[in-house]
Amino acid sequence: MGTQGIVTTITRQEWLEPAEVRVQKLLHNAFASGGRGGQKVKNFLHGTWLGHPLHVILTDVPIGAWTAALVFDLLEVTSQRREFAVAAEKSIAVGLVGAAGAAVTGLTDWQDIDPPARRVGLVHGLINVAGVALFATSLILRKRKARSSGRILAALGYAVATAAAYLGGNLVYEQGIGVDHANREKLPEKFVPVFSESELGDGELRRAEHDGVPILLVRRGKRIFALAETCSHLGGPLSEGKLRGNSVQCPWHGSRFALEDGRVLDGPAVHPQPCLEARVRNGKIELRRFKPDAERKMAPSKASPSKSSDAQESEEKTGTGG
Repeated sequence: MGTQGIVTTITRQEWLEPAEVRVQKLLHNAFASGGRGGQKVKNFLHGTWLGHPLHVILTDVPIGAWTAALVFDLLEVTSQRREFAVAAEKSIAVGLVGAAGAAVTGLTDWQDIDPPARRVGLVHGLINVAGVALFATSLILRKRKARSSGRILAALGYAVATAAAYLGGNLVYEQGIGVDHANREKLPEKFVPVFSESELGDGELRRAEHDGVPILLVRRGKRIFALAETCSHLGGPLSEGKLRGNSVQCPWHGSRFALEDGRVLDGPAVHPQPCLEARVRNGKIELRRFKPDAERKMAPSKASPSKSSDAQESEEKTGTGG
């Protein structure tokens, strides 16, 4: 059976579904019971403050530490030097601490994914638990002077952790977990008309489209905001979400983004939404990719010097979306 066949076999294990649902519900309820404080903890564990999944960073700690432990074990066997034995024990201990952090952040991310990735993620976590148990037992045996048995269990633990890492790679590269799902490449570089101004009411979430890329439009008072409509977390349609003040909440997993600049206000998303500049001309809402202030200052002005600022304002209403 090939590696892809292993993943396929896992996704077909329907008997795992009750456990998946119960654990996800338990995690959701645990964070929800904390109110806004619970959401802040959840945001931290997702890595919204980092702009990158925190779990992915923390997984490097046990992998690196346990790899070092195996190297130190080999050096101890070949040289019979005590310092390598101590280094191996410390490396295993560091790996166990890192694994605890990776487990907490991994569970936080896992609660907001759907089948079939949910099942692969569950098995990924269970295999990791087995790997941690083997390394923990290895460390206990070493402390009890059963170093040979400890080295054997460490080698087995490393093999198990490697299998879990393969499933983790599948979640990222095949299932798209933790990657940016917002389409950033096809947003217009120059202003293009996408929607009639008269059809956009105040406080409405409307879906427009340019070159096959869906775009979210929102009017708040005199301003028009525009975001890529596909949620960066797992591709949810933001136009079907909720408007919360000057932010929009994804209908799928609750990620919340600021209309102003697309920054993540609440996870599970960690990647900001691409935002566009909006203006109204000849009754049409025109959009282009948002350009930072420095880039806009460098660009030559296209406004006619003969027109007053009032005349330009009547011709063009400009807003920045996020």
